[in-house]
Amino acid sequence: MGVLSALEPGEVFRFFEEISRIPRPSYHEKAISDYLVSFAKERGLEYYQDQLYNVIIIKEATPGYEDVAPIIIQGHMDMVCETAPGCTKDMEKEGLELLVEGDFVKAKGTTLGGDDGIAVAYALAPLMGHALAFGNTLAHPRLEFICTVAEEVGMDGAHGIDVSMLKGHKLLNIDSEEEGIVLASCAGGGNVKLHLAAEREAAEGAFFTLTVAGLTGGHSGVEINKGRANASQLMARVLVSLMKHYPLRLVTMSGGSKDNAITRECTAQLVLTERTALAALKAEVQALEERLKREYAVSDPELSLCTGESDERAAFEPLSESCTKKAAALILAVPNGVQRMSDDIPGLVETSLNVGVNQLSEKELLLSYAVRSSVSTAFDALLEKMTAIADVFGAETVVSAVYPAWEYVRESALREDMSRVYREMFGTELKVEAIHAGVECGILAGKIRDLDAVSMGPNLYDIHTPGERLSISSTKRMYDYIVKLLACK
Repeated sequence: MGVLSALEPGEVFRFFEEISRIPRPSYHEKAISDYLVSFAKERGLEYYQDQLYNVIIIKEATPGYEDVAPIIIQGHMDMVCETAPGCTKDMEKEGLELLVEGDFVKAKGTTLGGDDGIAVAYALAPLMGHALAFGNTLAHPRLEFICTVAEEVGMDGAHGIDVSMLKGHKLLNIDSEEEGIVLASCAGGGNVKLHLAAEREAAEGAFFTLTVAGLTGGHSGVEINKGRANASQLMARVLVSLMKHYPLRLVTMSGGSKDNAITRECTAQLVLTERTALAALKAEVQALEERLKREYAVSDPELSLCTGESDERAAFEPLSESCTKKAAALILAVPNGVQRMSDDIPGLVETSLNVGVNQLSEKELLLSYAVRSSVSTAFDALLEKMTAIADVFGAETVVSAVYPAWEYVRESALREDMSRVYREMFGTELKVEAIHAGVECGILAGKIRDLDAVSMGPNLYDIHTPGERLSISSTKRMYDYIVKLLACK
């Protein structure tokens, strides 16, 4: 018996638990992709698996639905793999440890992968598996399930997938996190990496570590407007403040691992070339912590700033003092967070960026940003600004994984059906909104002519963090909703 075996809908949670046992970080999707292929083979379903490990599974219409327009169900198989402090799980090799707390499914010490494991479970359970296993009791038109790879790191799967075998022009993307709201457009975006060469030289002094930790973090699209602290930005801010009074050299620095997650922790190894000033510096760090805790008391109540002992036998020499200042100043100089709110849609972020990876290695400082905007000219202007700042600091700029915005389509038969069914089932109106985070609909719209697309999903909270949780009751309501939606003629 699985941890989720008593939950309803049983088929959905059974498949969700099965895929949760399979490690599936971005760029490591072969195992989950092969699982999907095995699922299709066992049930005699038409399937396609490409060299990227994208999978398409097709099930023909049930009797009476042969002439109804096909529906494309779409989601991604990879997940953001973040761990809580102290968690030793190797998420490239180990599955998740699920647990149930009240109305929520969570994972012990890690992200849950509800983004986007719930799309896979919704597709496999009622849409592909249940219909065959129980005598075609679920009425539906031809179903075409697209499951992509590497969505979380630039939507590589959606960019590379061949969809020429599909017949559908209505797409239900299940990659949103708020029940009762469907998305009809989203921002475009891309990845920007800044590379600053490391200038190292020998230095003696007191070696120590400095750590920013306990931050809330979150999705760099969904939560970017909530004012949450970014650990890499705070680290740079603290270093710049300390270097006004103390001769510091950076040795190493590491913060974050995903562009689209707001960095929760950052650690630096440093050397203070005036050993006798270490006690005073630590006192200053404590004072800075108190000020930062007051500043972020609401958004990041667990914020901590602390020093620790460090092995003086570092793997390589510290940065020069000037390069240390340049590295910290570069992080501060490049903007971070919300840059502009939408003029058309109240409360919607138009343009933003997030420094998700900050890694000082022997040869260079790497800063990796997720950049988003629903206005192409604003996106281009922000890239130009970042490049200009990088040029001043002597850093190289590399732009990659650019994806288009998903533009709003005024006439949508799919949205009309969804609104009517939602009203009938729940007695209230379905909300149609835009989102700042990216979904794959924009890319697929460029591959499928006249695509009528909508994004939806059950309630998911704190995605891309170890606090991620999926509402059990919402999962059932949205399952019932999808089943009824598919039965529309």
